[in-house]
Amino acid sequence: MRVGIPREIAQGERRVAATPDTAQKLQKLGFEVWVEADAGAASSFPDAAYRAAGCQVTHDVVELWSQSDIVLKVQAPLWHSGINQDESDLLRPGGKLISFIWPAQNPDLLEKLSQKGATAIAMDAVPRITRAQKLDALSSMANLAGYRAVIEAANQFGRGFTGQITAAGKIPPCKVLVIGAGVAGLAAIGTARGLGAVVRAFDTRPVVKEQVQSMGAEFLELHFEEDGEEGTGGYAKVMSPAFIAAEMALFAQQAQEVDVIITTALIPGKPAPRLVTQEMVEAMKPGSVIVDMAAEQGGNCELTRPHEIYDHNGVKIVGLTDLVSRMANQASQLYGTNLYHLLNELGGAEHHHLDLEDDVVRQATVVLDGEVIWPAPPLEKPATPQPAAAQSMESLPTSETQQSANPLMSLLWPVLIGAALFGVGAFAPESFISHFTVFILAIFLGWKVIWDVTPALHTPLMSVTNAISGIIIIGGMLQISGPLSSTVTILGAIAIFVSTLNISGGFFVTQRMLNMFHK
Repeated sequence: MRVGIPREIAQGERRVAATPDTAQKLQKLGFEVWVEADAGAASSFPDAAYRAAGCQVTHDVVELWSQSDIVLKVQAPLWHSGINQDESDLLRPGGKLISFIWPAQNPDLLEKLSQKGATAIAMDAVPRITRAQKLDALSSMANLAGYRAVIEAANQFGRGFTGQITAAGKIPPCKVLVIGAGVAGLAAIGTARGLGAVVRAFDTRPVVKEQVQSMGAEFLELHFEEDGEEGTGGYAKVMSPAFIAAEMALFAQQAQEVDVIITTALIPGKPAPRLVTQEMVEAMKPGSVIVDMAAEQGGNCELTRPHEIYDHNGVKIVGLTDLVSRMANQASQLYGTNLYHLLNELGGAEHHHLDLEDDVVRQATVVLDGEVIWPAPPLEKPATPQPAAAQSMESLPTSETQQSANPLMSLLWPVLIGAALFGVGAFAPESFISHFTVFILAIFLGWKVIWDVTPALHTPLMSVTNAISGIIIIGGMLQISGPLSSTVTILGAIAIFVSTLNISGGFFVTQRMLNMFHK
């Protein structure tokens, strides 16, 4: 199977869907890799590097699209001004496209792909679950975007982030507020802390509090019973008006104190929530910076201008939408690796197959053989299996079931045991009776000693063996009162010695285990 890597034509897009390194990995899966000339030039991957990796480099974009079984892209197909055609029209009938598609925002694109009889997999629709982490291109890109947001803020900020004490005076550290502690937010927190800033963070999901604090930042809380944990796909949900009013008051207070605000709040398929108002911006100190990472969806700041950096009364508002493309080399490597893992999950070239029973593949596939299947219908849950106990009772014959339910059967064993004990007492010799009584008491005492030991004292195994050894020592001590040459006395002494070793070893091992937890 042939995989085509076209050059990205979106304005400002510098990434490429496969690097020379990931292209080699795709070839190991059995794919033949074709790359459009200069596809990786903006990411510092020259054509010579692709040729050295075994790829076929072509200048014919129409041939690349029409002759490829699978086309890997970063951005969704657009109008190609160089050939006056839409990229989606170049895809061969029945072909496969894998890229960011954003199906909620691009219904017309889904219809075009459907008319081509194509199959489309949206990397932005990969579910954000643990099993799909290696395919999660959104997280890969968000991590880099969070890092770059802090770098852009530092570039626009009028002084350093770290605090210093110098002979010329004291320099206070920069104060940074990160709104939204998802993947991008946590990356921004880590980067700002690394530069020496004092970082505060807010999120509607209380579960991220420990993650924020573990990175050395302060977590700002609203004491509401409501939280944002019910959102789907790893995102926060839309909050109630009362909660939003409380958080806006918090942001207004913080805007007067902090030097940099970085906003990351975004819910897919919906406009970015407005969290920073004009009044908040005007309340910030001159020289402050706002980096709006949701600028492409309208922005979290009321004054954000997408694709621009501008000054509003001394506060610089960064509305760049190409933060990831500004780190194109590393971003391409990560995105290419995500695509490699996806194609590997699909069976490579030899066993290529879309298993719609796989929840990850099912949710990411938006068009299948010309049929729009987005949003993916939920998998049918298997019927709840009947409890094994109930099945076994149902499978029993009626006579057996009635027999087990008969109350007389529950008295059978006590009657038999009582009869056996009566027989022993009536017909066994007197010496046997005394030993048998000690035996029964020893069983009862051993059971009580073993099961009443607190598990916190020793491991369960050591508790049991030490208790049993203690009983053996008591028994051995009772037997060594006879002549030294007696077999019983010798065996009793051996039992005492061996049991003592066992108990001593148990306590020694326990002490070693406890020492492992000491600093």
